[in-house]
Amino acid sequence: MTNRRESESVLNKLLVQLFRDILDIEEKCLQNSEFSDLSVTEIHVIEAISIDKERTMSEVAYDLSITVGTLTTAINKLIKKGYVDRRRIEEDRRVVLITLTEKGKEVYKFHEEFHNDMIKYTIDSFSIEEETVLVSALKKISGFFEEKYHLIK
Repeated sequence: MTNRRESESVLNKLLVQLFRDILDIEEKCLQNSEFSDLSVTEIHVIEAISIDKERTMSEVAYDLSITVGTLTTAINKLIKKGYVDRRRIEEDRRVVLITLTEKGKEVYKFHEEFHNDMIKYTIDSFSIEEETVLVSALKKISGFFEEKYHLIK
């Protein structure tokens, strides 16, 4: 059995490597798809908009923990690429609603399928007990980060 310091070192290396690997795999998957004109960041903006509703710019910026100005830059690019539509509401012209176009919905589904496959293949070889322990441990890690760094969920 390893000591606590070794466990911390291994866990740190694993979390950092997993994070990098997932982003790298997402990037390669995108580049080899019909959506190669998108970056991983743009995919995550599309994911935050959601597939089945209009959302305000403020809601999406809040969910992504970015400013509305930063989101506006991303949305302008996504509109030019044909993935997002934007409109102001008549009752209050300050409110800007964004929705996915059909093309945006296609990439949303593509990305959702990528994540579903990744999780399915990850836990397929696990026993129920291993799966339960993994989910419990990851919930604790996530809860720690949310509390320690005041993340909004």
